Amino acid sequence: MTHYAFQSSPECLEIEVDYVVVGSGAGGGSAAVTLARGGRSVAVVEAGAWRDPEDYPFTLYGAFRDLFDGWGASVTMGRALSPVLQARTMGGTTVINSAIVVRTPGDIFDLWVDQVGLNDPTMAKSVWTYQDQIEAELSVCPVPTEALGRSNELALQAAENLGIERHVIRRNVKGCFGHAQCLQGCRSGRKQSTNVTWIPEVRRRGGTVLSCAPVTRLMHKRGHVRGVEGRFIHPQTGKGGSRFKVRSRRAVIVAASVTHSPMILWRSGLKSPALGKGFRAHPGTATLGSFDEPVDMTFGATQGMASTHFRNEPGLKLETLNMPLELIAGRLSGAGTTLMQRVREYRHLALWVAAVRAQSVGSIRPGFGGKPQVFYTMNREDMIRLREGSIQLARLFFSVGAKAIMPGVHGLPYALGPDQLHQLENAPLDPRAWTSILTHLFGGCTMGADPRSSVCDFDGKVYGTEGLYVADASIIPSVLGVNPQHTIMALARRISTRLMEQNE
Repeated sequence: MTHYAFQSSPECLEIEVDYVVVGSGAGGGSAAVTLARGGRSVAVVEAGAWRDPEDYPFTLYGAFRDLFDGWGASVTMGRALSPVLQARTMGGTTVINSAIVVRTPGDIFDLWVDQVGLNDPTMAKSVWTYQDQIEAELSVCPVPTEALGRSNELALQAAENLGIERHVIRRNVKGCFGHAQCLQGCRSGRKQSTNVTWIPEVRRRGGTVLSCAPVTRLMHKRGHVRGVEGRFIHPQTGKGGSRFKVRSRRAVIVAASVTHSPMILWRSGLKSPALGKGFRAHPGTATLGSFDEPVDMTFGATQGMASTHFRNEPGLKLETLNMPLELIAGRLSGAGTTLMQRVREYRHLALWVAAVRAQSVGSIRPGFGGKPQVFYTMNREDMIRLREGSIQLARLFFSVGAKAIMPGVHGLPYALGPDQLHQLENAPLDPRAWTSILTHLFGGCTMGADPRSSVCDFDGKVYGTEGLYVADASIIPSVLGVNPQHTIMALARRISTRLMEQNE
């Protein structure tokens, strides 16, 4: 039940357990609780600080400071600079995401058979079985009607008007109040993030948790990984503290995120021709709609409506997104009195997004100061998909009476009316012209049948080593076309369960 936060003692903290889990998010949390339930001794090593929901910051500025990796300022290198948002806190990105839970589509397993040689016919069934368990554990349910809010209601009506598939999003939230603060951490504690659910259970079952403890490298000898080591870092000052070594009697599971898991393997000198390759994402663009009636994005589930109508062709997911004024203001171009007037319209704005099931592939490499750097550029086909997503959002908005839309595309007017949709249809395909963000990151330590093109096998075991596994989104070898949290959790549970079976 021990929790080690920042330590400044000159002595090195040394711990020995059966399994070390690096990371505490969707993958790490799922793996750790599975091992703990199996009666194994577990240590969870998390780079970020532990904050209980009542201690989450009130402001978005505070959330970037306390909960996001690198203050939320990481961007891709390529033709355009796109933000890459991940968490650095106990609970990982489950703390700052919208809690969306989507089961892994069956066509994904077929894709993995064709593209990466998946040779385990039981994977789909086992993943879905684990997802049944996870949904029960995390109180997964559709957003309650009373917590939808006007933006979500308008989007559901718009999709109905246009005759496209739509649904109320299922989320791991117990009794949502509709505060629209998912991106800042749910201060009410209703979101069932791993720091609220699984990590406390690991502690109750005798597990050890280290926070403010970024892993520097893996301890390994003659191809066998024996543990991890690093140094505590103060969450406010960044000052280095005590060194720590956490030894594993059986295995280390790395689940430090798409960007940081490859870095840990790199710093440890582990060689793989596929390390850092196969980076993929769901690039997203958002469109604002302006209404005569108040919409009030400050009330309602952060994301309550989604449509997978276009998931396969052209490859899009459409969703709502209630965002705080601080972020919306960044989308409202202009300065001085012009910007002030646009900000005054905040209550009458709705924001809906299109996420692209992109085929573009990038990579992750050590960057300045050894920090992870993502290299990624959307190809022309994906830019066509992105533009089509913006067009579909515009049609949805206009079908429910929006006065104008603001697509955020350089070279187009700030606002477009219903009779100006042709301008959006002819918008440039240059990534630099669009306001976009990379959501749902994949790859970097991809799984596959061939060690020349994959870092680990389908059990998460890293090729060429003993005692080392990866269990987060970095192993996923394709985009999913849906939110990945549920898939990550189920894959991590599968990996940790099979690991225990093999070590009996």
